[in-house]
Amino acid sequence: MPGSVQSIERAAAVLRLLAVAPDGLGVVDLGNALGLAKATVHGIVRTLEQVGFVTQDHAGGRYHLSTALARLGDSYLDVNELRGRAINWADSLASRSGEVVRVGRLISGKVTVVHHVFRPDDSDQDLDVGTTLPAHACALGKAVLAYDTTGAARPRKLEAFTTRTIVDPAKLAEALAAVRSSGWAGEFEEHTIELAGIAAPIRGLGGLVVGSVGLTGRIERICDSRGRFRPDLVTMVRSTAEAIGRDVQAVP
Repeated sequence: MPGSVQSIERAAAVLRLLAVAPDGLGVVDLGNALGLAKATVHGIVRTLEQVGFVTQDHAGGRYHLSTALARLGDSYLDVNELRGRAINWADSLASRSGEVVRVGRLISGKVTVVHHVFRPDDSDQDLDVGTTLPAHACALGKAVLAYDTTGAARPRKLEAFTTRTIVDPAKLAEALAAVRSSGWAGEFEEHTIELAGIAAPIRGLGGLVVGSVGLTGRIERICDSRGRFRPDLVTMVRSTAEAIGRDVQAVP
């Protein structure tokens, strides 16, 4: 059997020490307690700070456990923070693709639209920010559901919106496996007749999927003459998701 990962063991030891130190501990204190060099300890606490598990008292330079450890079941990234990191990239995607672009976050089994860019033409459009979409019936949702390994975020009842909506749990599982394999999700008249969509997951620190970005439009614009998703649009969406992810991961 493979051995344990030393860096994780050390990080866990730091967290345990901080858990019983109400006044916090400095790098020297932690190093003395664990028999580690100051540089090693500093690297550990800085990483734990970046992922939100510890905070630093800048007046005294001591480290403390953060409140994030009490809510590990929640996403570490605030909805507004996700939107802020995605705005410029989503706007660019809409401009290049000529289609509606949305950024979504999975909340209580549904996708909440946190940012919406109108299709760049003169057509009459409604703002979707704050609205929810059925996760199983749209690309934006499947791009996130595919990485929910517990299955807890999947809706208990798969409601049908069109004749193409996936309502069989086994078929949904197959579709989500395909998303994990390809790195992107597609939607073909599953939520709205005559519309298709493409979306990709946005990954935060450690590779955790924190949301998704995607575009939606009429089938003849999103797909080719054979009904296949246009490769150029898939590439655009995936590169946009990766760019947003890099910005998300750069959050101090």
